[in-house]
Amino acid sequence: MADEVVSIIDDSIHSIIGEGTRLCGDFEVKGLLRIDGDFSGSIRTNGKVLVSKKGRAECSIDGNIVVIGGIVRGTIVARHSVEILGSGVVIGTVIAPRLIVHEHVLLQGMCRVTKDAECFRNAVRLVEEQLALKNGRGRPASLPAETETETEKVRERIAQ
Repeated sequence: MADEVVSIIDDSIHSIIGEGTRLCGDFEVKGLLRIDGDFSGSIRTNGKVLVSKKGRAECSIDGNIVVIGGIVRGTIVARHSVEILGSGVVIGTVIAPRLIVHEHVLLQGMCRVTKDAECFRNAVRLVEEQLALKNGRGRPASLPAETETETEKVRERIAQ
């Protein structure tokens, strides 16, 4: 638990994608990742992801805290919170127990804000499944096979 508190509070930048830089791929980082340039792919961190006002990302983001001041297109899953600043644009799916949206934000897509752990896991699983099918990979190997009835139950819970 102490590690979780440290990762939430620790704002020192561990990695940065600088302005004028383009990066594609799968990015795994411990701590804070700041994006001032262009990124496409996937991001996974136990810390914070900050997309600055000049940052642009077309990717999936899996982090503890996600702060958007630039443009993000894709799926954002945060275990603690997502904050979209006034200059932020998000097109895609947001799943988090806490969502903070400032004035003048453009937000288009699906948002699921829940502290219910089971509902959170089911929402994440459904999004991962949809992304895998969209990318032509079929059902992800890490996900258990679900019956059509179970999938429909998850979709109904997300729609509520």
